[in-house]
Amino acid sequence: MKLFRESTLDKKDYLYHMRNRISPVRFYKILISSLLPLVIFGCTGLQKPNIILIMADDLGYGDLGCYGGDHAKTPHIDGLADKGIRFVDYHSNGAVCSPTRAALMTGRYQQRSGIEGVVTAAGHRHTGLSTQEYTIADYLGSIGYSTGIIGKWHLGYDTAFSPLNNGFDHFRGYVSGNIDYHSHIDQTGRYDWWLNKDTIVEEGYVTDLITDAAIEFSRNKQGTPFFLYISHEAPHYPYQGRNDTADRTNGADFPVSGSRPDIENAYREMIEAMDEGIGKLLTALEQSGQLENTFLFFCSDNGANRTGSNHPLKGFKGKLWEGGHRVPAIAFWKDHIEPGINSATILSMDLFPTIIAITGNEWPDNVELDGQDFSHSLFPDQSLQERTAFWRFKNQQAVRKGPWKLLIDGEEVSLYNLESDPGEKKNIKELYPAIVDSLRVLLDDWTREMDRYSPRT
Repeated sequence: MKLFRESTLDKKDYLYHMRNRISPVRFYKILISSLLPLVIFGCTGLQKPNIILIMADDLGYGDLGCYGGDHAKTPHIDGLADKGIRFVDYHSNGAVCSPTRAALMTGRYQQRSGIEGVVTAAGHRHTGLSTQEYTIADYLGSIGYSTGIIGKWHLGYDTAFSPLNNGFDHFRGYVSGNIDYHSHIDQTGRYDWWLNKDTIVEEGYVTDLITDAAIEFSRNKQGTPFFLYISHEAPHYPYQGRNDTADRTNGADFPVSGSRPDIENAYREMIEAMDEGIGKLLTALEQSGQLENTFLFFCSDNGANRTGSNHPLKGFKGKLWEGGHRVPAIAFWKDHIEPGINSATILSMDLFPTIIAITGNEWPDNVELDGQDFSHSLFPDQSLQERTAFWRFKNQQAVRKGPWKLLIDGEEVSLYNLESDPGEKKNIKELYPAIVDSLRVLLDDWTREMDRYSPRT
């Protein structure tokens, strides 16, 4: 495939000039984004599938009915699982928010982009996802997609790190880790609701605003392929339902997690509001005739905290036990993928190469991904090859290969066979010292590779 159409442009001089002015990654980012649409859509009349990625915030493995949960009614998400593929071994790249989102956007381990921890307003207001990174939005925009994010960004507070500088055409939402669901004030007391690069005053319950904006975006893109990243706040604190009042106001002290004493009920209401919104979105897509040409993927950014449920897994958000990073995930594409259960080990960063495959394109040779394409495992009788996966957060490290998981938490070393013990109840390191040693070698090699990158957070 040629990247240039025949013209009077001196291609050799242009490439030399650009390569010597900017970094290699940024060079190829600009080159691909500028020229590839001319090739892809100039030569074919094919309609690319729409891509909708829905991410819940702090939703646990056991919080949904389709995963055995019983404290919230989630008929619309459960319906996606019934009609699509429910993943039982899907993992967030991080055990907290920002790292998973960085990995999702770049298709690489978050350490490579320097976002290994939470990007906070207090300590990291001037850091975020570098525009030198090549994102999934950059790629999809380069092949003719309209790209939008509705909801939480959390990859940089400064407008220099705005989604609009990282491949998105449209942004409506907030840049911090959480905001009051009614006043839209963040954890530091700042108002945080944006349209593109400007704050706007918009009244409403955050979950409903996200739903309405997502439906509006999809309706405005009929006949045009689009990528829509719906990044919900629910069920992250502050714990507030639709009928509650704002807890956070400008210049006043406030309870960060919200004032409701019945947190469990608020948590349930928040999940159910998100589920209701997903149902409205599906109805809108059906009515507009877009559903049949839309690949939809639902997941969480990390495990639940102690308010939610990660049953039957051990641990919570912020820890590298399975409960911190094994999360719900569902793929749905009407009349394209058959219902079923997928037991392959999959990570957030795998969505990037998988979406490339779904759009029918090949990844540029000059940009490397850590993620693996799992598109072929969405169809019957095809499975994903065994892979090795790694996690690191603060003083915790973990490596997974096949059923074996080695977890190092400070000085404590544990080995688990997740096939027979998904709840990580029995440390069997003394029984399999050779496996411990081999996994430690893999982990040490990966750690040395990641240490080449200087964390910003």
